[in-house]
Amino acid sequence: METGVDDPRRSKPWVLGIIKVMSRVNTWTYRVSGGRIGGNWRVGSALTAPVPVCLVTTTGRKSGEPRTVPLLHLPDGDRVLLVASQGGLPRHPQWYLNILANPEVTIQVGRRTRAMTAREASVEERAALWPRLVERYADFASYQANTSRVIPVVICEPTG
Repeated sequence: METGVDDPRRSKPWVLGIIKVMSRVNTWTYRVSGGRIGGNWRVGSALTAPVPVCLVTTTGRKSGEPRTVPLLHLPDGDRVLLVASQGGLPRHPQWYLNILANPEVTIQVGRRTRAMTAREASVEERAALWPRLVERYADFASYQANTSRVIPVVICEPTG
């Protein structure tokens, strides 16, 4: 997998601060409206073809507290596919690190919330899923091109 060079300007604290504030606002509006507001991403390549957003609640690996973030997702039968891109920033997002520590999550799509178990896709699974994810949201390809890390794909499956 070819990856890009990390641009230090993109990992400034204010960039992460903006992402955090926007995530909190989106999470609040999503919850209040049952996904009617904040349930679709219409930025970048999704401007004309919105990408669905879900709320993912993990357990903080340090705090033990629930942490909820809005994420683009791709439904895949009973599964939900997530991409730990964080806009191509050089570090993995906190939600992904939380999943590595505790894979039990809840995912809310619209007003429906489900308990799921998350896991990182294997190399083979990622190779098969990545083109579908990029087809749905082309910006994932530029995020990968702009970072030296391999952006993980996370597969969430129903618990039980």
